[in-house]
Amino acid sequence: MAYYLKTSTTQLSGEADTHQVRRIVEQMISDISARGDTAVHEYSDKFDKWSPASFRLSQEQIDACLAELTPRQIDDIKFAQQQVRNFAQHQRNSMHDVEVETLPGIILGHKHVPVETVGCYIPSGKYPLLASAHMGIITAKVAGVKKVIATSPPFEGRPSAPVIAAIYLAGADEIYCLGGVQAVASMALGIGEFPAVDMIVGPGNAYVAEAKRQLFGKIGIDLIAGPTETMVIADDSVDGELVATDLLGQAEHGPTSPAVLITTSRQLGEDTLSEIERLLGLLDTADIARQAWDNHGEIIICESDEEMVIEADKVASEHVQVMTHDPDYFLKHLQNYGALFLGARTNVAYGDKVIGTNHTLPTSGAARYTGGLWVGKFLKTCTYQRILTDEASAMIGEYCSRLSVLEKFTGHAEQANIRVRRYGHREVPFGTAVE
Repeated sequence: MAYYLKTSTTQLSGEADTHQVRRIVEQMISDISARGDTAVHEYSDKFDKWSPASFRLSQEQIDACLAELTPRQIDDIKFAQQQVRNFAQHQRNSMHDVEVETLPGIILGHKHVPVETVGCYIPSGKYPLLASAHMGIITAKVAGVKKVIATSPPFEGRPSAPVIAAIYLAGADEIYCLGGVQAVASMALGIGEFPAVDMIVGPGNAYVAEAKRQLFGKIGIDLIAGPTETMVIADDSVDGELVATDLLGQAEHGPTSPAVLITTSRQLGEDTLSEIERLLGLLDTADIARQAWDNHGEIIICESDEEMVIEADKVASEHVQVMTHDPDYFLKHLQNYGALFLGARTNVAYGDKVIGTNHTLPTSGAARYTGGLWVGKFLKTCTYQRILTDEASAMIGEYCSRLSVLEKFTGHAEQANIRVRRYGHREVPFGTAVE
Protein backbone atom coordinates (compact mmCIF):
# COMPACT_ATOMS: atom_id res chain seq x y z
CA MET A 1 0.00 0.00 0.00
CA ALA A 2 1.30 3.44 -0.91
CA TYR A 3 2.37 5.85 1.85
CA TYR A 4 3.80 9.36 2.03
CA LEU A 5 7.41 10.07 2.92
CA LYS A 6 6.57 13.78 2.51
CA THR A 7 3.17 15.41 2.17
CA SER A 8 2.11 18.83 0.94
CA THR A 9 1.20 21.24 3.73
CA THR A 10 -0.93 23.79 1.89
CA GLN A 11 -3.90 23.63 -0.42
CA LEU A 12 -3.12 25.01 -3.86
CA SER A 13 -5.67 27.79 -3.67
CA GLY A 14 -8.27 28.81 -1.17
CA GLU A 15 -11.86 29.50 -2.11
CA ALA A 16 -11.48 33.07 -0.87
CA ASP A 17 -8.57 33.68 -3.25
CA THR A 18 -10.47 32.12 -6.14
CA HIS A 19 -13.54 34.27 -5.51
CA GLN A 20 -11.42 37.41 -5.22
CA VAL A 21 -9.65 36.76 -8.52
CA ARG A 22 -12.98 35.98 -10.19
CA ARG A 23 -14.55 39.18 -8.90
CA ILE A 24 -11.62 41.40 -9.90
CA VAL A 25 -11.46 39.93 -13.40
CA GLU A 26 -15.22 40.24 -13.87
CA GLN A 27 -15.08 43.91 -12.91
CA MET A 28 -12.14 44.57 -15.21
CA ILE A 29 -13.75 42.91 -18.22
CA SER A 30 -16.97 44.83 -17.60
CA ASP A 31 -15.06 48.10 -17.33
CA ILE A 32 -13.01 47.42 -20.48
CA SER A 33 -16.16 46.47 -22.36
CA ALA A 34 -17.81 49.74 -21.31
CA ARG A 35 -14.89 52.19 -21.60
CA GLY A 36 -12.79 50.48 -24.22
CA ASP A 37 -9.27 51.65 -24.99
CA THR A 38 -9.28 54.23 -22.19
CA ALA A 39 -9.73 51.52 -19.57
CA VAL A 40 -7.08 49.33 -21.24
CA HIS A 41 -4.51 52.12 -21.02
CA GLU A 42 -5.41 52.83 -17.39
CA TYR A 43 -5.01 49.19 -16.36
CA SER A 44 -1.74 48.83 -18.23
CA ASP A 45 -0.37 51.94 -16.53
CA LYS A 46 -1.62 50.76 -13.13
CA PHE A 47 -0.23 47.23 -13.27
CA ASP A 48 2.76 47.53 -15.61
CA LYS A 49 3.60 51.26 -15.60
CA TRP A 50 3.22 51.03 -19.36
CA SER A 51 0.88 53.18 -21.45
CA PRO A 52 2.31 54.02 -24.88
CA ALA A 53 0.30 55.76 -27.56
CA SER A 54 0.09 52.43 -29.37
CA PHE A 55 0.48 48.96 -27.88
CA ARG A 56 1.20 47.55 -31.32
CA LEU A 57 4.93 47.42 -31.97
CA SER A 58 6.29 48.99 -35.13
CA GLN A 59 8.83 47.25 -37.32
CA GLU A 60 11.42 49.68 -35.96
CA GLN A 61 10.66 48.58 -32.38
CA ILE A 62 10.78 44.93 -33.39
CA ASP A 63 14.11 45.42 -35.14
CA ALA A 64 15.48 47.11 -32.01
CA CYS A 65 14.54 44.03 -29.97
CA LEU A 66 16.19 41.72 -32.48
CA ALA A 67 19.34 43.86 -32.35
CA GLU A 68 19.67 43.23 -28.61
CA LEU A 69 20.18 39.51 -29.17
CA THR A 70 23.43 37.88 -30.25
CA PRO A 71 23.60 35.77 -33.42
CA ARG A 72 23.89 32.67 -31.20
CA GLN A 73 20.72 33.60 -29.32
CA ILE A 74 18.85 34.14 -32.58
CA ASP A 75 20.10 30.80 -33.90
CA ASP A 76 19.03 29.04 -30.69
CA ILE A 77 15.52 30.48 -30.96
CA LYS A 78 15.33 29.43 -34.61
CA PHE A 79 16.49 25.91 -33.72
CA ALA A 80 13.80 25.51 -31.06
CA GLN A 81 11.15 26.90 -33.38
CA GLN A 82 12.13 24.49 -36.13
CA GLN A 83 11.66 21.55 -33.76
CA VAL A 84 8.19 22.79 -32.78
CA ARG A 85 7.31 23.38 -36.43
CA ASN A 86 8.53 19.93 -37.49
CA PHE A 87 6.49 18.08 -34.89
CA ALA A 88 3.41 20.24 -35.46
CA GLN A 89 3.63 19.50 -39.19
CA HIS A 90 3.76 15.76 -38.49
CA GLN A 91 0.68 16.15 -36.30
CA ARG A 92 -1.13 18.05 -39.05
CA ASN A 93 -0.15 15.45 -41.63
CA SER A 94 -1.73 12.75 -39.46
CA MET A 95 -5.14 14.44 -39.66
CA HIS A 96 -6.97 13.50 -42.82
CA ASP A 97 -10.23 14.67 -44.28
CA VAL A 98 -12.72 11.83 -44.59
CA GLU A 99 -15.28 11.00 -47.28
CA VAL A 100 -16.97 7.62 -47.34
CA GLU A 101 -20.01 6.00 -48.95
CA THR A 102 -21.66 4.54 -45.86
CA LEU A 103 -24.66 3.12 -47.74
CA PRO A 104 -25.31 2.95 -51.50
CA GLY A 105 -25.72 6.52 -52.70
CA ILE A 106 -25.02 8.13 -49.29
CA ILE A 107 -21.80 10.08 -48.86
CA LEU A 108 -20.61 11.29 -45.45
CA GLY A 109 -17.44 13.21 -44.73
CA HIS A 110 -15.58 15.66 -42.57
CA LYS A 111 -13.10 18.44 -43.22
CA HIS A 112 -10.57 20.01 -40.86
CA VAL A 113 -11.16 23.76 -41.10
CA PRO A 114 -8.67 26.13 -39.40
CA VAL A 115 -9.84 28.85 -37.01
CA GLU A 116 -9.59 32.17 -38.85
CA THR A 117 -7.98 34.49 -36.26
CA VAL A 118 -6.02 33.54 -33.14
CA GLY A 119 -4.56 35.61 -30.33
CA CYS A 120 -1.47 34.25 -28.54
CA TYR A 121 -0.60 35.43 -25.04
CA ILE A 122 3.08 35.15 -24.14
CA PRO A 123 3.94 35.80 -20.46
CA SER A 124 6.93 37.95 -19.60
CA GLY A 125 6.02 39.70 -16.37
CA LYS A 126 8.06 37.51 -14.00
CA TYR A 127 10.06 35.47 -16.51
CA PRO A 128 10.36 36.25 -20.25
CA LEU A 129 8.78 32.98 -21.44
CA LEU A 130 9.78 33.23 -25.06
CA ALA A 131 9.15 29.50 -25.60
CA SER A 132 5.42 30.19 -25.35
CA ALA A 133 5.72 32.12 -28.61
CA HIS A 134 6.85 28.97 -30.42
CA MET A 135 4.12 26.84 -28.90
CA GLY A 136 1.20 29.08 -29.78
CA ILE A 137 2.14 30.99 -32.93
CA ILE A 138 3.93 28.26 -34.87
CA THR A 139 1.36 25.59 -34.04
CA ALA A 140 -1.46 27.88 -35.17
CA LYS A 141 0.36 28.72 -38.39
CA VAL A 142 1.01 25.06 -39.18
CA ALA A 143 -2.69 24.39 -38.61
CA GLY A 144 -3.46 26.97 -41.30
CA VAL A 145 -4.74 29.87 -39.20
CA LYS A 146 -4.89 32.93 -41.48
CA LYS A 147 -4.11 35.61 -38.91
CA VAL A 148 -2.16 35.21 -35.67
CA ILE A 149 -1.65 38.16 -33.36
CA ALA A 150 0.54 38.01 -30.28
CA THR A 151 0.74 40.09 -27.14
CA SER A 152 3.14 40.05 -24.22
CA PRO A 153 3.47 42.32 -21.19
CA PRO A 154 6.46 44.61 -20.77
CA PHE A 155 9.43 43.20 -18.89
CA GLU A 156 11.11 45.65 -16.52
CA GLY A 157 9.35 48.61 -18.12
CA ARG A 158 9.74 47.88 -21.82
CA PRO A 159 9.13 45.17 -24.42
CA SER A 160 11.13 42.03 -23.63
CA ALA A 161 13.71 41.72 -26.41
CA PRO A 162 13.93 37.88 -26.33
CA VAL A 163 10.16 37.47 -26.25
CA ILE A 164 9.52 39.96 -29.07
CA ALA A 165 12.26 38.36 -31.14
CA ALA A 166 10.72 34.92 -30.64
CA ILE A 167 7.24 36.23 -31.52
CA TYR A 168 8.55 37.85 -34.70
CA LEU A 169 10.61 34.84 -35.78
CA ALA A 170 7.63 32.56 -35.12
CA GLY A 171 5.67 34.49 -37.73
CA ALA A 172 3.05 36.51 -35.84
CA ASP A 173 1.14 38.87 -38.12
CA GLU A 174 0.82 41.62 -35.48
CA ILE A 175 2.75 42.10 -32.24
CA TYR A 176 1.53 44.01 -29.18
CA CYS A 177 3.15 44.85 -25.87
CA LEU A 178 0.31 44.53 -23.37
CA GLY A 179 -0.33 42.05 -20.58
CA GLY A 180 -2.83 40.80 -18.06
CA VAL A 181 -6.61 40.80 -18.14
CA GLN A 182 -6.52 43.93 -20.29
CA ALA A 183 -4.66 42.07 -23.04
CA VAL A 184 -6.99 39.06 -23.01
CA ALA A 185 -10.10 41.28 -23.00
CA SER A 186 -8.71 43.48 -25.80
CA MET A 187 -8.17 40.47 -28.06
CA ALA A 188 -11.49 38.85 -27.20
CA LEU A 189 -13.58 42.01 -27.55
CA GLY A 190 -11.63 43.78 -30.29
CA ILE A 191 -10.82 46.83 -28.15
CA GLY A 192 -9.00 49.80 -29.68
CA GLU A 193 -6.31 48.77 -32.13
CA PHE A 194 -6.74 45.08 -31.34
CA PRO A 195 -8.62 42.97 -33.88
CA ALA A 196 -11.26 40.69 -32.39
CA VAL A 197 -10.00 37.10 -32.43
CA ASP A 198 -11.81 33.79 -32.59
CA MET A 199 -9.55 31.99 -30.12
CA ILE A 200 -6.98 32.84 -27.43
CA VAL A 201 -4.15 30.52 -26.39
CA GLY A 202 -1.18 30.71 -24.09
CA PRO A 203 -0.35 30.47 -20.39
CA GLY A 204 -0.49 33.27 -17.83
CA ASN A 205 -1.07 34.04 -14.17
CA ALA A 206 -4.29 33.41 -12.25
CA TYR A 207 -5.88 36.60 -13.58
CA VAL A 208 -5.08 35.78 -17.20
CA ALA A 209 -6.44 32.26 -16.75
CA GLU A 210 -9.61 33.59 -15.15
CA ALA A 211 -10.09 36.13 -17.94
CA LYS A 212 -9.88 33.31 -20.48
CA ARG A 213 -12.39 31.30 -18.46
CA GLN A 214 -14.87 34.17 -18.26
CA LEU A 215 -14.55 35.02 -21.95
CA PHE A 216 -14.78 31.40 -23.11
CA GLY A 217 -17.85 31.05 -25.27
CA LYS A 218 -17.36 34.42 -26.87
CA ILE A 219 -13.98 33.13 -27.97
CA GLY A 220 -12.41 29.68 -27.92
CA ILE A 221 -9.48 28.92 -25.63
CA ASP A 222 -6.85 26.24 -25.34
CA LEU A 223 -6.84 25.52 -21.61
CA ILE A 224 -7.42 27.17 -18.26
CA ALA A 225 -3.94 26.79 -16.88
CA GLY A 226 -3.10 26.65 -13.19
CA PRO A 227 0.34 26.53 -11.55
CA THR A 228 2.95 24.39 -13.29
CA GLU A 229 2.97 20.80 -12.02
CA THR A 230 5.64 18.14 -12.25
CA MET A 231 5.82 14.50 -11.26
CA VAL A 232 8.75 12.13 -11.31
CA ILE A 233 8.11 8.38 -11.36
CA ALA A 234 11.37 6.65 -10.47
CA ASP A 235 12.91 3.49 -9.08
CA ASP A 236 16.40 2.46 -8.01
CA SER A 237 17.69 2.81 -11.57
CA VAL A 238 18.40 6.51 -10.87
CA ASP A 239 19.80 8.56 -8.00
CA GLY A 240 18.55 11.31 -5.73
CA GLU A 241 20.55 14.07 -7.38
CA LEU A 242 18.87 13.50 -10.76
CA VAL A 243 15.40 13.31 -9.23
CA ALA A 244 15.91 16.39 -7.05
CA THR A 245 17.24 18.40 -9.99
CA ASP A 246 14.19 17.56 -12.08
CA LEU A 247 11.72 18.33 -9.30
CA LEU A 248 13.27 21.70 -8.43
CA GLY A 249 13.72 22.56 -12.10
CA GLN A 250 9.95 22.88 -12.33
CA ALA A 251 9.25 24.06 -8.78
CA GLU A 252 11.02 27.31 -9.67
CA HIS A 253 8.04 28.27 -11.86
CA GLY A 254 6.19 29.58 -8.82
CA PRO A 255 5.59 29.15 -5.08
CA THR A 256 2.39 27.15 -5.71
CA SER A 257 3.87 24.68 -8.21
CA PRO A 258 3.40 21.07 -7.04
CA ALA A 259 6.37 18.73 -7.37
CA VAL A 260 5.73 15.03 -6.69
CA LEU A 261 7.99 11.99 -6.57
CA ILE A 262 6.40 8.55 -6.83
CA THR A 263 8.87 5.75 -6.26
CA THR A 264 9.23 2.11 -5.26
CA SER A 265 12.49 2.92 -3.44
CA ARG A 266 12.31 4.48 0.01
CA GLN A 267 16.08 4.97 -0.17
CA LEU A 268 15.65 7.04 -3.34
CA GLY A 269 12.99 9.10 -1.56
CA GLU A 270 15.31 9.84 1.35
CA ASP A 271 18.23 10.60 -0.94
CA THR A 272 16.02 12.97 -2.92
CA LEU A 273 15.09 14.86 0.25
CA SER A 274 18.78 15.32 1.06
CA GLU A 275 19.67 16.40 -2.47
CA ILE A 276 16.83 18.90 -2.57
CA GLU A 277 18.21 20.62 0.51
CA ARG A 278 21.67 20.73 -1.04
CA LEU A 279 20.46 22.09 -4.37
CA LEU A 280 18.29 24.73 -2.71
CA GLY A 281 21.54 26.18 -1.41
CA LEU A 282 22.77 26.60 -4.99
CA LEU A 283 19.78 27.65 -7.10
CA ASP A 284 19.26 31.32 -7.97
CA THR A 285 15.53 30.63 -7.81
CA ALA A 286 15.72 28.87 -4.44
CA ASP A 287 13.36 31.29 -2.69
CA ILE A 288 10.53 30.35 -5.03
CA ALA A 289 11.47 26.69 -5.40
CA ARG A 290 11.68 26.20 -1.62
CA GLN A 291 8.18 27.58 -1.08
CA ALA A 292 6.84 25.28 -3.77
CA TRP A 293 8.64 22.25 -2.38
CA ASP A 294 7.93 22.91 1.29
CA ASN A 295 4.24 23.62 0.75
CA HIS A 296 3.35 21.53 -2.28
CA GLY A 297 6.05 18.88 -2.60
CA GLU A 298 5.22 15.22 -2.04
CA ILE A 299 7.04 11.89 -2.00
CA ILE A 300 4.87 8.78 -2.34
CA ILE A 301 6.36 5.33 -1.71
CA CYS A 302 4.72 2.47 -3.61
CA GLU A 303 5.16 -1.30 -3.64
CA SER A 304 5.14 -1.87 -7.40
CA ASP A 305 5.04 -0.31 -10.83
CA GLU A 306 1.31 -1.08 -10.94
CA GLU A 307 0.75 0.89 -7.75
CA MET A 308 2.81 3.79 -9.09
CA VAL A 309 0.49 3.93 -12.12
CA ILE A 310 -2.56 4.03 -9.85
CA GLU A 311 -1.13 6.85 -7.73
CA ALA A 312 0.06 8.83 -10.76
CA ASP A 313 -3.33 8.62 -12.46
CA LYS A 314 -4.98 9.92 -9.29
CA VAL A 315 -2.79 13.04 -9.41
CA ALA A 316 -3.11 13.53 -13.20
CA SER A 317 -0.05 15.77 -13.33
CA GLU A 318 0.79 18.21 -16.10
CA HIS A 319 4.30 16.80 -16.59
CA VAL A 320 5.17 13.18 -15.80
CA GLN A 321 8.81 12.16 -16.01
CA VAL A 322 9.46 8.41 -15.92
CA MET A 323 12.93 7.21 -14.87
CA THR A 324 12.57 3.47 -14.25
CA HIS A 325 13.94 0.15 -15.50
CA ASP A 326 10.99 -0.12 -17.89
CA PRO A 327 9.64 3.33 -18.96
CA ASP A 328 7.55 1.73 -21.72
CA TYR A 329 5.39 0.07 -19.06
CA PHE A 330 4.20 3.51 -18.04
CA LEU A 331 3.72 4.66 -21.63
CA LYS A 332 1.41 1.68 -22.07
CA HIS A 333 -0.52 1.92 -18.80
CA LEU A 334 -0.68 5.58 -17.69
CA GLN A 335 -3.87 7.39 -18.67
CA ASN A 336 -3.92 10.78 -16.92
CA TYR A 337 -1.06 13.13 -17.78
CA GLY A 338 -0.34 16.21 -19.84
CA ALA A 339 2.95 15.03 -21.34
CA LEU A 340 5.26 12.08 -20.70
CA PHE A 341 9.05 12.23 -20.56
CA LEU A 342 10.41 8.71 -20.85
CA GLY A 343 13.83 7.75 -19.51
CA ALA A 344 16.59 9.57 -17.66
CA ARG A 345 18.04 11.06 -20.85
CA THR A 346 15.14 13.46 -21.31
CA ASN A 347 13.40 15.86 -18.94
CA VAL A 348 10.61 18.43 -18.70
CA ALA A 349 12.89 21.37 -19.52
CA TYR A 350 13.54 19.85 -22.96
CA GLY A 351 9.79 19.85 -23.56
CA ASP A 352 9.38 23.34 -22.14
CA LYS A 353 12.06 24.93 -24.27
CA VAL A 354 13.29 23.11 -27.34
CA ILE A 355 12.54 19.49 -28.22
CA GLY A 356 9.37 20.15 -30.21
CA THR A 357 6.42 18.86 -28.18
CA ASN A 358 4.07 21.58 -26.97
CA HIS A 359 4.47 22.92 -23.44
CA THR A 360 0.94 24.32 -23.04
CA LEU A 361 -0.55 21.45 -21.03
CA PRO A 362 -3.49 20.64 -18.72
CA THR A 363 -3.16 21.32 -14.99
CA SER A 364 -5.32 20.98 -11.87
CA GLY A 365 -6.50 17.49 -12.80
CA ALA A 366 -7.65 18.46 -16.29
CA ALA A 367 -5.39 15.74 -17.72
CA ARG A 368 -8.20 13.36 -16.81
CA TYR A 369 -10.20 14.66 -19.79
CA THR A 370 -7.97 16.66 -22.14
CA GLY A 371 -4.53 16.81 -23.63
CA GLY A 372 -2.48 19.91 -24.26
CA LEU A 373 -2.20 22.44 -27.07
CA TRP A 374 -1.56 20.95 -30.50
CA VAL A 375 -2.41 21.53 -34.15
CA GLY A 376 -5.84 19.95 -33.68
CA LYS A 377 -6.87 22.66 -31.19
CA PHE A 378 -6.85 25.19 -34.02
CA LEU A 379 -8.95 23.05 -36.33
CA LYS A 380 -12.71 22.64 -36.46
CA THR A 381 -13.67 19.18 -37.63
CA CYS A 382 -16.81 19.89 -39.68
CA THR A 383 -18.99 17.17 -41.14
CA TYR A 384 -20.97 17.14 -44.39
CA GLN A 385 -23.36 14.79 -46.19
CA ARG A 386 -24.46 14.19 -49.74
CA ILE A 387 -27.09 11.81 -51.18
CA LEU A 388 -26.54 10.75 -54.78
CA THR A 389 -29.72 8.85 -55.68
CA ASP A 390 -33.49 9.19 -55.29
CA GLU A 391 -33.62 5.69 -53.86
CA ALA A 392 -31.13 6.49 -51.10
CA SER A 393 -32.95 9.69 -50.11
CA ALA A 394 -36.31 7.91 -49.90
CA MET A 395 -34.84 5.00 -47.93
CA ILE A 396 -33.21 7.23 -45.31
CA GLY A 397 -36.35 9.38 -45.30
CA GLU A 398 -38.51 6.48 -44.19
CA TYR A 399 -36.35 5.85 -41.13
CA CYS A 400 -36.12 9.59 -40.37
CA SER A 401 -39.90 9.99 -40.63
CA ARG A 402 -40.65 7.28 -38.11
CA LEU A 403 -37.93 8.34 -35.69
CA SER A 404 -39.04 11.99 -35.86
CA VAL A 405 -42.65 11.12 -35.04
CA LEU A 406 -41.41 8.96 -32.18
CA GLU A 407 -39.78 12.10 -30.79
CA LYS A 408 -42.94 14.19 -31.46
CA PHE A 409 -41.12 16.37 -34.02
CA THR A 410 -43.70 16.75 -36.78
CA GLY A 411 -41.67 19.34 -38.70
CA HIS A 412 -38.67 17.03 -38.76
CA ALA A 413 -40.93 14.23 -40.02
CA GLU A 414 -42.17 16.42 -42.85
CA GLN A 415 -38.60 17.14 -43.96
CA ALA A 416 -38.30 13.41 -44.48
CA ASN A 417 -41.82 12.81 -45.76
CA ILE A 418 -41.60 15.34 -48.59
CA ARG A 419 -38.59 13.52 -49.93
CA VAL A 420 -40.24 10.13 -49.57
CA ARG A 421 -43.14 11.51 -51.62
CA ARG A 422 -40.94 13.13 -54.30
CA TYR A 423 -38.11 10.66 -54.61
CA GLY A 424 -39.82 7.46 -53.44
CA HIS A 425 -43.16 8.22 -55.09
CA ARG A 426 -45.12 7.15 -52.04
CA GLU A 427 -48.24 8.61 -50.49
CA VAL A 428 -47.52 9.86 -46.96
CA PRO A 429 -50.20 11.86 -45.12
CA PHE A 430 -48.88 15.20 -43.80
CA GLY A 431 -47.39 14.99 -40.29
CA THR A 432 -47.56 11.19 -40.03
CA ALA A 433 -44.87 8.56 -39.98
CA VAL A 434 -44.06 6.55 -43.06
CA GLU A 435 -45.61 3.09 -42.66
